Amino acid sequence: MTSGLVRYHQTGDLHFVTFSCYRRQPYLGTPVARDLFERSLETMRCRYDFFVTAYVVMPEHVHLLVGEPKCVLLATALQALKLSVAVQSRERPFWQRRYYDFNVHGERKLIEKRRYIHRNPVTRGLVAQPDEWKWSSFRHWWIGEEGAVEIESNWTARRRGGLGISYEINPLNLAGTPQTHVSESRRGAPAFSKEQ
Repeated sequence: MTSGLVRYHQTGDLHFVTFSCYRRQPYLGTPVARDLFERSLETMRCRYDFFVTAYVVMPEHVHLLVGEPKCVLLATALQALKLSVAVQSRERPFWQRRYYDFNVHGERKLIEKRRYIHRNPVTRGLVAQPDEWKWSSFRHWWIGEEGAVEIESNWTARRRGGLGISYEINPLNLAGTPQTHVSESRRGAPAFSKEQ
């Protein structure tokens, strides 16, 4: 086990999560593999009742910006996600054992992480503009496009019939949590401005 790695769960924070394919092999290097990951992410999002605010699937790693599940630890939901992809793939082992988890505090850090996620394919030279990479949440933030994974945003809140979402980084802080205008299942989900 890696020494010094500390994870803070059940804090109500958003989590910037990164995990990689085994030995950074490009096991997600094909459209079919990336589509498989997106389907698994959406399945686990529904099963474990957490929200996804941003993501990108790269050829050898994944970045997620997610909320915490209601009834299990985030680590359990991530383990299920990784297992779901691995059992549907030929490569063995598929994933590195560990993952990086950073608790996101404050809107400034949230925007920084979301931009990092969406610009990753451009930085790597896979595309010239973020909207050209199909396997990310960028187009949702940019034009409200619905993709394979439901993204928690003001676009989504409006589709549900809500007026938007009141935002607080720590939605479990019940003393200060504002009311949301979306369904009960999304209470505490953050709201964001359009991608900048």
